[in-house]
Parts: sequence; structure tokens; C-alpha cells
Amino acid sequence: MLLARILVIDDEEHVRTLLRTALELQGYKVVEAENGQEGLQYYQTEPTDLVITDIQMPVMDGVQMLMELRRTFPRAKVIAISGGVRALDMARTLKAQHTLAKPFCLKELLAAVQTLVS
Repeated sequence: MLLARILVIDDEEHVRTLLRTALELQGYKVVEAENGQEGLQYYQTEPTDLVITDIQMPVMDGVQMLMELRRTFPRAKVIAISGGVRALDMARTLKAQHTLAKPFCLKELLAAVQTLVS
């Protein structure tokens, strides 16, 4: 059985490391990007089964990335994470399948991942 590939987009290296470690321990293949622009470029060349993205980032934030992703890949599955309530509201408006407020519970994130990739 092929396991899901997940793209993690976050400007904070420690968050990417935490997510990568937790997801890889569950058997997922993880690729990382530091901002929305880098993540979008990766997804456009090699789409993944799921995108986990922060919303507030430099270069291209998660809202801009989600808008572009929805325009070109309307069926992309997305979990949005952010410390900002307004940012999460915007992510829901842009059809993120799941949103989590930072700091989030890893167990809740992993449950959302499993639901979206199964």
C-alpha cells in the first residue's frame, strides 16, 4: 500500500520539524516548504495528497497560496494552521478542509490528516 505524501508549508523550521517527525512516525512521506510561494511551486510540479499550511508567512502567505492553489487545483486537500482567528476564517472561506489554531494538539492534527488521506 502506498502511503500518502504530505506537503508541509510553514516559515518556522521547528514547526516543520515537529510536523515532519510526527507524520513520518505515522508512515507518511513528507516534503517541506518555507513559504507559500515555495509550497505552491512544489505542488504545481509534484502534487501531494495533502497540504498542511501555515497562514501567516513572509514572501507569500497561506491565504494567497490557497487562492492560487484553489484556482489551479480546486480539489487539493488542505489543512490550514494559524495563530490568528481571522486567518483561519479566511482559510475556511477558501475551502480548507480543516483548520487548527496554534498552538494545536498533535493528536487532533493527526486525526484530521488520517481522515483526509484515507
